[in-house]
Amino acid sequence: MHISLPAEQERWLQRKIANGEFQSAEDAFRQFIAERMVTEGDDMAWAKPLVDEARAAVAHGDTSSLEEAELDIDRALASLKR
Repeated sequence: MHISLPAEQERWLQRKIANGEFQSAEDAFRQFIAERMVTEGDDMAWAKPLVDEARAAVAHGDTSSLEEAELDIDRALASLKR
């Protein structure tokens, strides 16, 4: 199979290969295709219980302000950087 890329995409891919993110162009394409196959096949059914739980929490008044949510996110990210 022969694949042609626009120059900008070719340069991006070559940089990723040079950085060691991919072994080769073929490796990159295999990974992209595998990821796409997974996302296209995911019907998100796994998320339904989480959404239902969140909706129930909101219905019971268990909510946070945007500022509180942002602080929670910032704390979680800071803990990952340690």
